[in-house]
Amino acid sequence: MSAETSLDPDSIIAEARARTGLEDLGDPSFEEPMRRLVASMDSEGQLHEVGRATQRERVVGLLVNRLRAEAAFTRHPEIEEEEIEAPFVIVGLARTGTTMLHRTISADPRVFTLYWWEGRHPAPFEGASAGVDPRIEAAEAEVAAMVEAVPELVAAHPFDAHAPDEEIMLLEHSFFSTNTEAYVEIPSYSGWLDQQNQIPGYTYMHRILKLLQWQKKQRGERAKRWVLKSPHHLGYMDLLFKTFPDIRVIQTHRDPVQTIPSFSSLVHSIRKTGSDRVDAVRLGRQWSDRMCRAMESCMEFRRSREERFFDIRYEDLIADPMTQIQKIYDFVEMELTEDVKSRMQQWAVENARDKRPVHYYTLEQFGYTEEGLAREFARYRERFGVGK
Repeated sequence: MSAETSLDPDSIIAEARARTGLEDLGDPSFEEPMRRLVASMDSEGQLHEVGRATQRERVVGLLVNRLRAEAAFTRHPEIEEEEIEAPFVIVGLARTGTTMLHRTISADPRVFTLYWWEGRHPAPFEGASAGVDPRIEAAEAEVAAMVEAVPELVAAHPFDAHAPDEEIMLLEHSFFSTNTEAYVEIPSYSGWLDQQNQIPGYTYMHRILKLLQWQKKQRGERAKRWVLKSPHHLGYMDLLFKTFPDIRVIQTHRDPVQTIPSFSSLVHSIRKTGSDRVDAVRLGRQWSDRMCRAMESCMEFRRSREERFFDIRYEDLIADPMTQIQKIYDFVEMELTEDVKSRMQQWAVENARDKRPVHYYTLEQFGYTEEGLAREFARYRERFGVGK
């Protein structure tokens, strides 16, 4: 019988340094949350052996990325001079059209966007030569392995190594991130994280966006502004605005009675890649609680800043996306040209929802009822006029 994969944090740090031959991990604020995370995984994650190995590799990989990023900043100090100017960000409860809207807008070559492979590997691999970036090949292999392990993932979310994705993947490198909660049950880490000032995570995310922007310019991209996207920001609007003082926010809205069970189903599928003891009802309670708290926080933050937010109902977005996108471009003060419209419409044709399998789930499997979710999100539903 083989020995259990170690989740010892010191061995993880040592492995990352051994792989790269590098020592500098940057701002040390990452270390306490990293140690708490792996301890929680070890004692509470109920990971099977493949899950333990996968999560160890994920944490090693995040540290490897930090080492490579610091090396890149050392080699090219001009990266620090990059400025992230007037970004706009798409937020909303998960399953409210944020991915579709983000990827449609990302068809505009005048905006920078974070691709999945960049989020997983923000810094260049050492010794990489001209040709296909090895980071892309690594990301393609990872997505393929996830889908092979749990095929229903494709029905729940359009995983694609080449597609735009969420900057929560960058936050994960600081270990101030809720992203890992989608992969593993880690209640003690989650409880600790909720009590922390998470500005180090947003500061690091901003720094890595500079690194990515510099690389994009090196590849010939000439965009001016970033389009960002993550439901995670709902609970941290104060940190988002502190990090990007000139940011504009596009918030999508849909009845949580529809969105929360769908998102719980996605998380359930992801967690099954690492554990054969996933409690769907407990998972459902965890995520409805988290998303409700995040939305309450966002609504409170908005009170004195409504002019910085633009609201879109999911039903309107699905019915006539280009009309809604025109309104967004007016809000962020960009011209929506005919060429850009054509690019967006082409993306929509090539990525129609009916090209993916149907996503099956029920409210009951996660312990939900329509009445319970409506009651939990009553203030949100009334504030934005969503639901019955």
